[in-house]
Amino acid sequence: MKNNKLSKDFTRGNIAKQLLLFTLPFMASNALLVLYSTIDMIIVGEYVGTAGLSAVSQSSQIVNFATMVCLGFSNAGQVLLAQAMGAGKRQEMNSIIGTLFTFVSALSLLLAAVILFSHKQILDAMNIPPESYDMARDYLIICASGLIFTAGYNLVSAVLRGMGDAKRPLLFIGIASAINLVLDIVFTGFWGLGVAGAAWATVIGQAVSFIFSLFYLYRRRDAFGFDFKRESFVPRLKYIRLITGLGTPMAIQSGCINLSMLFVNSMINNVGVVASATCGVGVRIDDIVNKLSQGIQYAAVPMISQNIGASKNERAKRVVYFAWIYSAAFTAVFVLLYVTLGRELFMIFSDDPSVHEMSHEFIRAILWMFPAFAVMRGSGAFIQGIGNAKLSMVLAILDGVALRIGLSWFFGIYLGWGFYGFVLGYGLAPYGYAIPSMIYFISGIWERRKTLADDM
Repeated sequence: MKNNKLSKDFTRGNIAKQLLLFTLPFMASNALLVLYSTIDMIIVGEYVGTAGLSAVSQSSQIVNFATMVCLGFSNAGQVLLAQAMGAGKRQEMNSIIGTLFTFVSALSLLLAAVILFSHKQILDAMNIPPESYDMARDYLIICASGLIFTAGYNLVSAVLRGMGDAKRPLLFIGIASAINLVLDIVFTGFWGLGVAGAAWATVIGQAVSFIFSLFYLYRRRDAFGFDFKRESFVPRLKYIRLITGLGTPMAIQSGCINLSMLFVNSMINNVGVVASATCGVGVRIDDIVNKLSQGIQYAAVPMISQNIGASKNERAKRVVYFAWIYSAAFTAVFVLLYVTLGRELFMIFSDDPSVHEMSHEFIRAILWMFPAFAVMRGSGAFIQGIGNAKLSMVLAILDGVALRIGLSWFFGIYLGWGFYGFVLGYGLAPYGYAIPSMIYFISGIWERRKTLADDM
């Protein structure tokens, strides 16, 4: 069989070394993603101020919700591709990729239309501070209009992850980040377009990255494993069923977590624009450790999927163990940094002394979250890698709805702890996913499941 340069076999070799080397490009990719969104916040904070920070942080949560729904189905395709590779069913990959492209593209257009037609109702429901409302509306409309590009390059990256390729996603995200940086400075700084300028910089960067990725992969279609023929984009019923069956719970999982953040933001917004901006900056900082450690999970999922597809369960379990080790080490370093330099990190984003003063409340509350994140990178990757999307969905609803919203309300409103209580509830919620997922993995119940490759 001809060697496919855009795919990699993880069913043999040194797991610790493979996971580490596979993780590093994903960490770099996610670092660029964080840089991508962080640039918006820093430049908006510098040129627009606290109200602009609030606008970007609130509207980006809405766009992220739609993006994560699309990403749920993209990740389903990633798992299907990885298990197909592990089972040696490479001929099915062309149909899976074509069906996935068509399905996710149509879904992104539908979600964009919903946001554009109901943006006023959405913003009103979030209790956006009056000082930020018009800017939040502009940012939301512009970014929603470019949702297909955001979903598109996330889709390409997910497909390549499933095939074991970490280098090309880094290239594509690097292009988007570089363009976004330059245009952010030009549009928001030099031209004075404010929050709208940051939105246009984001959309244009994503569009160029997505178009380049399609051109790049088309030129290397033999190595990619997809022929790009028109008929290949026609959805196949069998794969629609597999993608929706696996992707719907994943999309609900992703959507619930982001939807819950909208509710928490709504409660925090009632405290005022300073609390809104502080939370927006804090969540952006936390996104750094979240996205970087997520690189470990991104690497672990296809490794687990390939070994499950190849019926090598012991190798799949060892991937989880090493994911836990790497996640714990990384999280410990970040927590130390956060404890010693937390206020200084907030000062990078905002020059408002009120935001700096409130930052210590955010930090005290959010530190509880990081041990749960360390656990989730391993056991969460395992649940996703074996294709148990229903369990993942249940745990995500427990995390995102029952606990994130419930605990934030309980601490912030019922106990009257205000801003600190809202953030504390947000920080404790991930244990609703971390602890049950770890128990599920250790129990071995999953070994009775059949693989997704059996249905291909």
